[in-house]
Amino acid sequence: MGAEALPGDLNDTDVLRAGAVVLEADPYRRLSYTWHTFTPEWATAYDITEEHRALVAAEPRSKVTFDIEPAGEYVRLTVVHDGFEPGSVVLAGISEGWPLLMSSLKSMLETGDALLVS
Repeated sequence: MGAEALPGDLNDTDVLRAGAVVLEADPYRRLSYTWHTFTPEWATAYDITEEHRALVAAEPRSKVTFDIEPAGEYVRLTVVHDGFEPGSVVLAGISEGWPLLMSSLKSMLETGDALLVS
């Protein structure tokens, strides 16, 4: 495959999944989990300031749900990330991240190469 789909060291999965809790798992249909804890290690891996990390860490944990359903000879993937309070800084950040990740996934499935992210 091409370049990394996300910034940071994706080989360190502990940075990405720190504290995540699986809420529901129905193989081939649904996965729902709590969004990760914003740890100092996460901030270091993604070059986030301590001030911003503290701001997002103070917010309640949100939830991500992936639903897969048949759509003729294809499948439909729906991603819902919810549980945000009004004015959420995390929501503002993920609102740019999920569309980029989904576009990269689509490119990878169609061409074998993920989108380059700088």
